[in-house]
Amino acid sequence: MASASGKAEAECARVSAAGPSLTEPGSAPGAVFFSRHASVQKILAISSVTRCTSNSVKHGRSVWLRSIFFNSVKYYPTKLVLGIETSCDDTAAAVVDDTGKILGEALHSQNEVHLKTGGIIPPVAQQLHRENIERIVKETLCVSGISLNELSAVATTVKPGLALSLGVGLEYSLKLVDKYKKPFIPIHHMEAHALTIRLINQVEFPFLVLLISGGHCILVVAQGVSDFLLLGQSVDIAPGDMLDKVARRLSLTKHPECCRMSGGKAIEHLAQQGNRLNYELGAPMRHHPNCNFSFSGLHSNATRIIMQKEKEEGIFQSKIYTNCTPDLWLYLQKTLLLTISLGLQEGHLLSCVTDIAAAVQHAVALHIAQRTHRAILFCIKSGILSQPNATLVVSGGVASNQYIRRALQIVTDATNFNLLCPPPRLCTDNGVMIAWNGIERMRAGLGVLHSTDGIRYEPKASLGIDISEQVGEVSIKVPSLEVSLNELSTINL
Repeated sequence: MASASGKAEAECARVSAAGPSLTEPGSAPGAVFFSRHASVQKILAISSVTRCTSNSVKHGRSVWLRSIFFNSVKYYPTKLVLGIETSCDDTAAAVVDDTGKILGEALHSQNEVHLKTGGIIPPVAQQLHRENIERIVKETLCVSGISLNELSAVATTVKPGLALSLGVGLEYSLKLVDKYKKPFIPIHHMEAHALTIRLINQVEFPFLVLLISGGHCILVVAQGVSDFLLLGQSVDIAPGDMLDKVARRLSLTKHPECCRMSGGKAIEHLAQQGNRLNYELGAPMRHHPNCNFSFSGLHSNATRIIMQKEKEEGIFQSKIYTNCTPDLWLYLQKTLLLTISLGLQEGHLLSCVTDIAAAVQHAVALHIAQRTHRAILFCIKSGILSQPNATLVVSGGVASNQYIRRALQIVTDATNFNLLCPPPRLCTDNGVMIAWNGIERMRAGLGVLHSTDGIRYEPKASLGIDISEQVGEVSIKVPSLEVSLNELSTINL
């Protein structure tokens, strides 16, 4: 098996090196990709699934390859779309066919770099995208066994996201479609998240969608491929952003169990060991009967608790810290006038870090569940969705949080809705969802461009028709649901 894996890897390296090039490929490793590659079927005939590791001599890190093989005969469906995603800090690409098969996927994550810097620095993200996008596309095409000439179209995220990151993907894609004379499909990042579920489940329109991530928190009704009704959204920061900020404030990268985890993952991991009843963060927007969200207040309350506990445990020495109010501290963090490194003394963590993590996670889950509950009741009352086949789809990076999923499951059980979530790897940013969105748009004949003149990226872009004011005017009261979440205490949703 080891020799077969080596042959498969060598084959991909050969094809990648010989493939078409627009710029010099980046050499940074760390790609993860999944594929169905018919051309090397015979090499790996002894196993249907092979994982092989190749060490980069230059960088001393690993590239993982996992290939799944189905047929020795090469198959060309009607449509093949290459999806490219660079909206934030992941460089991703995928080839998907019109039957929903993922032919090849590659991903380069910048997570380790941004953990060291305490957050995403746009120019750094931009440079890493530039260094890796060519390699990622080549690897995707290699393991899919598809050439650029065989593609039906190229789909790329153009909105919303970090401007510098979006620009890299768009610039590369435009050169690609111009050189190979392919149609171009500009993709709305959140639309792609919303429609990912249709790749793996037979979900018919309309359905309710909750998109929760590091940059967004929105509730929409998907009525068609490009037809959405916006019921509510965050009026300040996103839940993933809030969890990441709390994790940095708690210096969780110093925790031995969390040093390689993102902020949200670290909070979820430590919360399992904590008692959320020891701290109360309050409920945001309690007197606003709409479906909008707010997480900045929870962030401020969590910061106040952390500052108080640091003073009690005597592990903070900064005069700047001791002489400023919590609000000023938050302002200094936001404006980067004070770095997170001025927080705890090196190597020290609060003794109550697990309890704070549990309280923060619970407060976020409670807020999301309550607003989603109101959205469901509004859809039922207004006749937008009809039971018993009504569905709530939850996607985005934060949708991977199992505690939040359980809270939402309680709501859907009480309202006779079906709860569907893509698998975790398709909840976070990936090339598959972009390619699939391209397939959906080709089928519907929407936004398939044969001329790219005037195409621009948009860092900020809403999704659908905003009816959030109408939702608030109905002023639906959300009933309390007393439930028990596994080993945790009884909570009110």
